[in-house]
Amino acid sequence: MPHTQRTHIKRITALIAVVLVLILLLLYMQGTFVSKVSPGLSPQVNKPDPSMHNTTTVIKKLIDNKMAWPGTVKSKTVASIAPKMTARILEIKVNAGDTVKRGDLIARLDERDIKAQEQIALAALAEATAEANRAQADEGRIRSLYSKEAATRENFDAVIARAKAAQARVNQATSTVREVRTHLADTLLLAPFDGIVVKRLQQPGDMGLPGVPIVSMQLAKGLRLEVDVPSSCADSYHIGMDVTVHIDTLNQKIAGQINEISPEIDSQTHTQLIKISLPAIVGLKPGYFGWLEQACDQHEALLIPASAIQHIGQLEVVQIWSEGRTQMRHIRTAKTFGDQIEVISGLRAGETIITHPQQQAQ
Repeated sequence: MPHTQRTHIKRITALIAVVLVLILLLLYMQGTFVSKVSPGLSPQVNKPDPSMHNTTTVIKKLIDNKMAWPGTVKSKTVASIAPKMTARILEIKVNAGDTVKRGDLIARLDERDIKAQEQIALAALAEATAEANRAQADEGRIRSLYSKEAATRENFDAVIARAKAAQARVNQATSTVREVRTHLADTLLLAPFDGIVVKRLQQPGDMGLPGVPIVSMQLAKGLRLEVDVPSSCADSYHIGMDVTVHIDTLNQKIAGQINEISPEIDSQTHTQLIKISLPAIVGLKPGYFGWLEQACDQHEALLIPASAIQHIGQLEVVQIWSEGRTQMRHIRTAKTFGDQIEVISGLRAGETIITHPQQQAQ
């Protein structure tokens, strides 16, 4: 037989031997060579009576399904700072995140056109005032002459009418000056309260338009978390309900209270807006990201002590006491609730398992 063919046969024989060993090992691990047991069980021999160990019973308990929905911290009081006239924006004094006091300058508009109007109005007022002064002087003279019967009633009435008309023009010119100066004051946009600038919506050089915000700001106090909650869970909330909120930036849990629930359901996201009042917390600011943490519903769960679980590689196993002997059971777990853990497969309610308190101590 050629040397190459013999080598090939040896390789095949070695491969078959390895496969047979693996098959025998798998059969042994599955209990083929010992008494038959249920899938997932491995009988353990020469184990002492479980009375020498700590044991517990697998319990079934109703557990809250805790959920967390994202939201944003916002102020109850929000103001949009917008011009009352059409004018070019010359200067914006603040940026997003700035803290401002009531009366602080937010932005300045171009005042040149209004200044020109003011000069015209002041000139008209001066002219009307001069005319009114002359008419008042004429009224004084004619009144004196009329009292001495040196002037006719017709002349007296005419002079009085001119004086009244002149005074009316003064009043009108004064009102015009006052109105122009009000517009002049409107070129300075001031903060209406102590707060925080949230957004800067325009830039110097842009045309300011009536009602179109240049910046928006919020009151620093009276904050709340606004969260969109699935409508399927929104029914479990009510106004005045105490809830738990987690603020990411502060890494802190805060007790809040629901003060508003939108009756409308968003047709696209199928959510409802819930607003939660927050207490005064140092460092808490509008714009921070947070979570509403609350149980939406409940489910039945099998619970065992975490100390009962042993780890063999990637496997989770427990020792159960059944039919007068201990057996190893493969399980799958889910969430942890304190010192207990939920089992989603491998155990039944009422089964007895052996715990290992020393694992917990480690």
